[in-house]
Amino acid sequence: MLDRKQTIEPGLAPPGALSPPGGTPTRDDQQRRIADFATLGEALDYAALGRRGLNFHDARGTLERTYLYSELRADSLANARRFIGHGLKPGDRLALIAETGPEFAAAFFGAVYAGLWPVPLPLPTSFGGREAYVDQLKVQLESCDPALFLYPAEIAVFAADAAAQLGLEAREWETLGDIEPAAVELASPGMDDIAYLQYSSGSTRFPHGVAVSHRALLDNLRAHGLGLGVEDSDRVISWLPWYHDMGLVGCLLSPIANQLSVDYLKTEDFARRPLAWLDLVTRNPGTTLSYSPTFGYDICARRMSSQTRAADRFDLSRWRIAGNGADMIRPDVMQAFVDCFAEAGFKASAFCPSYGLAEATLAVSLMPPGEGIRLELVEETELAGAGSADRERPRRFRAIVNCGKPVTGMEVEVRGADGEPLPERGIGKLYVRGTSVMVGYFRDPEATAACLDGDGWLDTGDMGYLSRGYVFIVGRAKDMIIINGRNHWPQDIEWAVEQLPGFKAGDIAAFAITGSSGEETPAVLVHCRVSDPGERGRLRDDIRERVRAITGITPVVELVPPRTLPRTSSGKLSRTKARNLYLSGDIVPYDIAA
Repeated sequence: MLDRKQTIEPGLAPPGALSPPGGTPTRDDQQRRIADFATLGEALDYAALGRRGLNFHDARGTLERTYLYSELRADSLANARRFIGHGLKPGDRLALIAETGPEFAAAFFGAVYAGLWPVPLPLPTSFGGREAYVDQLKVQLESCDPALFLYPAEIAVFAADAAAQLGLEAREWETLGDIEPAAVELASPGMDDIAYLQYSSGSTRFPHGVAVSHRALLDNLRAHGLGLGVEDSDRVISWLPWYHDMGLVGCLLSPIANQLSVDYLKTEDFARRPLAWLDLVTRNPGTTLSYSPTFGYDICARRMSSQTRAADRFDLSRWRIAGNGADMIRPDVMQAFVDCFAEAGFKASAFCPSYGLAEATLAVSLMPPGEGIRLELVEETELAGAGSADRERPRRFRAIVNCGKPVTGMEVEVRGADGEPLPERGIGKLYVRGTSVMVGYFRDPEATAACLDGDGWLDTGDMGYLSRGYVFIVGRAKDMIIINGRNHWPQDIEWAVEQLPGFKAGDIAAFAITGSSGEETPAVLVHCRVSDPGERGRLRDDIRERVRAITGITPVVELVPPRTLPRTSSGKLSRTKARNLYLSGDIVPYDIAA
């Protein structure tokens, strides 16, 4: 363990830890420890003894910056003393824009070493413009009440505006070097002290800061490493944002705690050039661990030209863990990815479905490596809670993806409406309990009590079932549409529309609204790329008939301009936000004559 009193100049590593020209090494002779540390600072202390680290690439996948863990540690310790010299005290919140780069990493770990609570906040997205982003920052800043807010210079116009409206101290992180560091010995936090606050992807209008302790974090990181069966040849590749739990915990903190080198693309660069992700996988000298929500695999398969063979550009044969999570897993999208890239060596068995949430730090369940995607067919009447199927009508099934087994230290229980545990394959609400469940929501005891009981059971808000020890997720309880006592799942309605030519995942949002009679009615917002009014009318009718034929319900169909439907920070469609924007008049449908 390195002594934190020791002075290490930024950019210099311990003897023999120089970085090779291609980035930090995949293999190292350092003895691996699977996150068996008391605190996050101890995890970085140990990783800094080796030669691995973080590697940052530009939009074309060219290496721009190598950042050894020893460099990260040295910069973080310097920042910790700057924060203390600036007057920040243990327990103060440090809000910081989570841009993928060395500056954020060094500020985040500097806060950890100083006993502060770092709070990663999102970057601007394409939806909503400046005003919407400033409003989002304001509600999260007001929620976490930081002593200092740090941001990169390129978004100063947004961040400074939000801070000024709240009267918060804020500065560009490029100016941290101007602060005189305090000549103090850094106190080590305890295992039960808070490591950071995490806002979930849906935390916008009513944010909940998830308080995660060092104990909870390290227990989850250890479970993550054990569940994936980390190997000496493994290397992480990621484009996921660091303000989302899968990007922050799974692709930054987990590699450090399990001593893995990582290659990063910025999220915005992946959005512009998604196949650069697969180029990095191809050039990986070891075996790849890489995660994505379903839409990431979808966009890569769609971007492949019909004139280009995947095998001519990519070698995906060393992709050991192709993680999938953060959204409902689409088996059709996964199959399309396999069909597109099998000739480039991608193996379907590499898929690793998972389930997790910020309130459980990250991972709740993982598919054992090598098992791939497995499905179970569930009859629609079981999903609707309507008892046994009517044998007089055709039976319809939905394929539900197996999300793996509970990770080490995690219990999963499925309960019915009466709160009692359900038997095998009984569909109900998922509850989880374990050492990595959150302490609670920051300064929100009512919201904490609403989802976390005295026995440590967390109400996830997700619906699913257990089968032979595996976890299956059906959907979000709050997204369920109840019509005449029957449950309808929005993804079933959205998938029905996607069967029509010209539509893809993310083009459709289904949710419930209150009709003129006071009863719930399903509404479907659909991105429309047709300009002719007559064609729009026919398209609306086709959509309505398609949904009625597949689900048996007749929805309100609204055609909206492309790029109108909002997404969360992890890139998935936000039905709740779409519903709110539609009802408030902020999403304006095309005017189509009846």
